Amino acid sequence: MTNPILGPLADEITQTRGVIASAVTLINGFAARLDAAVQTALANGATELELAPFTELEAALETDRNALAAAVAANSEPGPTPESAARRR
Repeated sequence: MTNPILGPLADEITQTRGVIASAVTLINGFAARLDAAVQTALANGATELELAPFTELEAALETDRNALAAAVAANSEPGPTPESAARRR
C-alpha cells in the first residue's frame, strides 16, 4: 500500500524530474541548432556583426541553462539519512 502522503509526493518529484530533463534537452537542442546555423552562416560569408543577435541568443541560452542547473542543484540536497533522523528523536 502506498503511503497517502509520500506516494503523491514521490509521483510529483518524478514528474518534476521529467520536466527538468525535457527542459535541459530542449535548451541543449536549441543551442546546438543555433550554433550550427551561426557556423554555417559564417562559412557562407555572413559577418559576425550580422550574426550578433544570434550569438547573443546563444549566450542567453547558456545563461538559462546555467540558471536551471543551479536551481536544480540548490533544490536537490540529499534528505536526512536514517541515522540522522534517529538522532533527532
